[in-house]
Amino acid sequence: MSDTFPIIVWIRRDLRLTDHPALTAALESGRPILPVFILDELVETYGAAPKWRFGLGVGHYAERLEALGSRLILRRGKAAEVLRTLAEETGSDTVYWTRAYDPDAIARDKSVKAALTDAGLTAESHAGHVLFEPWTVETKQGGYYKVYTPYWRSVKDRDVPAPETAPSSLPAPESWPESERLDDWGMGNAMNRGAEIVAEYLTLGEEAAQTRLGVFMRDRIADYDTDRDYPATPGTSGLSENLAWGEISIRSCWHAGIRALHEGKPGAETWLKELVWRDFAYHLAYHTPRLVSGNWREDWDSFPWNEDGTTHEVTRWKQGRTGIRFVDAAMRELYVTGRMHNRARMIVASYLTKNLMSHWKIGLDWFADTLVDWDPAANALGWQWASGSGPDATPYFRVFNPETQLEKFDKHGRYVTRHIAELSQRPPETATQFYDAIPRSWGLSTSDSYPSTPIVSAKDGRDRALHAYENRDF
Repeated sequence: MSDTFPIIVWIRRDLRLTDHPALTAALESGRPILPVFILDELVETYGAAPKWRFGLGVGHYAERLEALGSRLILRRGKAAEVLRTLAEETGSDTVYWTRAYDPDAIARDKSVKAALTDAGLTAESHAGHVLFEPWTVETKQGGYYKVYTPYWRSVKDRDVPAPETAPSSLPAPESWPESERLDDWGMGNAMNRGAEIVAEYLTLGEEAAQTRLGVFMRDRIADYDTDRDYPATPGTSGLSENLAWGEISIRSCWHAGIRALHEGKPGAETWLKELVWRDFAYHLAYHTPRLVSGNWREDWDSFPWNEDGTTHEVTRWKQGRTGIRFVDAAMRELYVTGRMHNRARMIVASYLTKNLMSHWKIGLDWFADTLVDWDPAANALGWQWASGSGPDATPYFRVFNPETQLEKFDKHGRYVTRHIAELSQRPPETATQFYDAIPRSWGLSTSDSYPSTPIVSAKDGRDRALHAYENRDF
């Protein structure tokens, strides 16, 4: 094949130029590069907020490529068919992409690789989405890790390659194939009126992600170990949004954390552990694909959870009107910002699965529709951890008390006031925006009073959960 024919770089959840091994490998070939994004059969299944946020990221990435004299070709359809067609149109014989590890992505990628190989093309996947490839981390007995702490101990001293620098230019093909228009795809249609509200809280693109990392390293990581638990305090990195769409690499984050550790900043190790927790989620999703779709502990299949996501209790949970302030503030934060503080995620998950005795998959699906930082592996591990059905779970019989948690982590009510309008005579915009973002069909307004009693109190919910655990069949 002539060196004038391009290498196709299939852009997925890796919307960056810095530390992009597939892109680097294509550059090292000396051949022209044809970046392509495909609205494929997997991306089409994404929930409202993730699909919308992904589309915004794609648009921003296209602008960055144009600044380098390149383009992002947009096509819609089944990935294998689109890539074969592009190869025929351009004369390309090679396709590179960044490897994925969740079961749905693996299934798609295996199908694509087989189809491209059958067509006589070279198809290569490259590392870049996790710190450690799942098959390279094994127990002393040779199996995969099922518990986080031993996993952390086994990888914490491993060498992680330094992040690669961004290219200053990309060699363009002699001619560009036709591209579809991003606006024609309507990737944000399902967001409806909520898009205008949530857009105010996004941090979009690689440059903004790098700035966010720098601010965190300079101002916040030293106190991360304590501040990360207080939802009204800006104590976290906020990078989950950018990591989810690959606008910053996990290796860039790791090396920044290592530098902070060497500088003696006390919160650095805790943050590094959180990065490895993300890796652990993909480690488990790769080795046990059921993590993302069914009870990881299969003996939980007989547990009598409510599986109806339309019940009155579940609906009130989704609407942030349970009468439990910590839960309601968190659920409203989610609808306004597209994100939720990690401590709050644990509280709302515990309340749904234990106080309301509803299946974790209801929460998993709700988050998959509403989070702009949605990550298939992390979302699944988080829900299964909270419910007790997963690996490395909190003891299944432990039920978070949302009232004592609120007293401990939001003692002065700043988080609750920020997000629940009915509790203030002059509520802040962060609270009133909830009513501008939610579906009109909910029939809620700022004139509503806050629930006088919880749908299920902390005590009653705990008693109900413990009774179910005591009478379980496993």
